[in-house]
Amino acid sequence: MQDKHLYEYAVIRVLPRVEREEFLNVGIVLFCKKEKYLEVLYHIDENKLKMICEDLDIEQLKLNLQSFEKICRGDIDGGPIAQMDIPSRFRWLTAVRSSVIQTSRPHPGLCHDLNNTLKRLYSEMVL
Repeated sequence: MQDKHLYEYAVIRVLPRVEREEFLNVGIVLFCKKEKYLEVLYHIDENKLKMICEDLDIEQLKLNLQSFEKICRGDIDGGPIAQMDIPSRFRWLTAVRSSVIQTSRPHPGLCHDLNNTLKRLYSEMVL
């Protein structure tokens, strides 16, 4: 039987008006140190976001989430944070911040299949 992987995940949230603390879950970031795994899935539901804040700059939000993805993947054009090792990138992505894009605190878990776990969490928490 395949070993279980210890992983951490965080929910990616959009807070159009940070001071109101209203948010919409838009994605999941999942990290496993042993497997050198760091992946993100996200979806922007423009209609739901417009219900919370009709003047939200959706194009800027898309660019910011694309940067989040580039950092996660370690892309060259993801800037200096993207060049850090995987654990450091996950810690940076999940650091507490007061901005439109935030994450929940990281939560631990065990699984056999990291990709399926990412998809399941995404389905449960975002869709």
